[in-house]
Amino acid sequence: MEKTLTSTESLAIITEMIAKAKKESTGDGGFQMLLWGWVIAVCNFGHYTLEKLGYAEPYIVWTLVIPAAIISFVKGFRSAKNAPAKSHLTTVLSQLWIIIFISMIVVLVFMGTLDFQHNPIILLLAGVGIFTTGTLVRENLVRWGGILLLLAAFIGFLLPVTEQYLVAGIGIVLGYLVPGYHLKKKSLERV
Repeated sequence: MEKTLTSTESLAIITEMIAKAKKESTGDGGFQMLLWGWVIAVCNFGHYTLEKLGYAEPYIVWTLVIPAAIISFVKGFRSAKNAPAKSHLTTVLSQLWIIIFISMIVVLVFMGTLDFQHNPIILLLAGVGIFTTGTLVRENLVRWGGILLLLAAFIGFLLPVTEQYLVAGIGIVLGYLVPGYHLKKKSLERV
């Protein structure tokens, strides 16, 4: 015979389900945000510095993305494989970031056509992703990170391409890494 739940029990179950979905969406403690935040910030600052020093191939620093992509894929695959069940929120966030990643690849493929104004466009895409993530997991600091990335994109469009790397690096630190560490802290608090 099924037990009828009281309103207090129903509310407790709903609250627990929401908390579980939030934990699942940041279950790796913001690992992906921190990994990509650090790699992209270092690459942007490195590119800017090498270009200012007159190095002939400042873009060489972007080869750091290759091992990061491998680490990201392996970690994501293992996390998905070991997850007992996926919530709707986790699925939406996963799909959101997959389409943003594909969009970024398209922008990079056509960066010559875009007159190398790719950094602000990538910041726009990342800003939309971070803002949406913050909205879905109900974390205001993460939402603000998305807004900072959008602001960095706006500023980037006003500057020469070389200076866009500096703006992008700062934008990633403030709009991607700060929210990533916030999610990591929240994840550790839930354990």
